[in-house]
Amino acid sequence: MGLGPDFDEFVESYGTALLRAAFLLTGDHGHAEDLVQTTLVRVARRWRAVNLSPHAYSRRVLLNLSRNYWRDKDRRPRVTRDLSQDDLAPTAQAGFDLISERALLRSGLQRLPERQREVVVMRFILDLSTAEVAVLLEVPEGSVKSATHRALASLRGYLSQPDESISDQSISDESISMEVGRAE
Repeated sequence: MGLGPDFDEFVESYGTALLRAAFLLTGDHGHAEDLVQTTLVRVARRWRAVNLSPHAYSRRVLLNLSRNYWRDKDRRPRVTRDLSQDDLAPTAQAGFDLISERALLRSGLQRLPERQREVVVMRFILDLSTAEVAVLLEVPEGSVKSATHRALASLRGYLSQPDESISDQSISDESISMEVGRAE
């Protein structure tokens, strides 16, 4: 297709962030990779038109594809899979604890309603401002703020349940941002 070094540079610099966001939006590695691949194909098709702002265009495409994923997923029978200790493959206890916390956080994100999950991923994974998220989701800034507040409150409640591996831990907006940002 011959898109040039600009497109290659865009993919190298932003591809990982798109993959992380897609994974946290869908909760599935395979579907996240598919979403990113489709996103990059759509960006490539319109590269000349979006060359000045490919990040914004790719975020919009990824968000729309994610919504389609959830819409399609609701139409299919649900298959649940518990995350077992064998799936985590820890190399050391500290690594195991970190993996457990990430798995718990991912599970908490998947429990959030779609809009709240989108807001958390856009705000804390893609590091967008409230105004940028509002434009992307086509809602008022106040809606983004309230969705962020509700989502973080829900995550705090989920993460502080006594029967889970994280208990009595103070969860701040910054620590959630940092942990979500480190998730695979």
